[in-house]
Amino acid sequence: MKIPKPTVKRLAVYYRCLDNMLNEGKTYVSSKELAERLKIKSSQVRKDLSYFGEFGKRGVGYNVKNLIAELKKIIGIDRRWRVVVVGAGNIGRAITNYPGLYKNRFDVIAVFDSDPAKIGLSAGVAGPVKPMSDLKEVVSSKKVEIGVIAVPAEAAQDVAEQLVDAGVKGIVNFAPVTIDVSPEIVVEDVDITVSFKTLAYHLRKYGKNR
Repeated sequence: MKIPKPTVKRLAVYYRCLDNMLNEGKTYVSSKELAERLKIKSSQVRKDLSYFGEFGKRGVGYNVKNLIAELKKIIGIDRRWRVVVVGAGNIGRAITNYPGLYKNRFDVIAVFDSDPAKIGLSAGVAGPVKPMSDLKEVVSSKKVEIGVIAVPAEAAQDVAEQLVDAGVKGIVNFAPVTIDVSPEIVVEDVDITVSFKTLAYHLRKYGKNR
């Protein structure tokens, strides 16, 4: 059964919310309470979770700890993932050293760049920046499955092809351009300007309706 992409994204949000609840000391939570925290409908929560089984008890709700464990398996973070970042600029370094990645079981093991001036400089937790010529060997020897593109738009397609050739199975693309890769490669595009433009649209619309 094919799961709708919005559902998959919401699962990650449910996981984050439940993790916060667990830290607050909550043992059980209802779909209504979870929905209220996330400002969505409780029916949406129940529908999303129903794709994967029955996790709650009527009149009791969901066991927070158990549901977190189930979501870990469903999402795929019941194991650690090895990640490489291409692009040692501001975005690449920020991604590499973001503690939330490690907490959620994503380990950035290397950062690459094509600029000779950046090779050898510290990339933080991933060690010194490596040349692109080392990409294939690192991906192969370390069994890396995820690549991150953090380069300018004009370089993104070439980097994507190099990552695929090296053997990665999924790409998170921070470049403001659509990359063209084979269908079996999973791509997640992250363009922060899209969020700002969406916000601008709603602010302008709200302003006109005041």
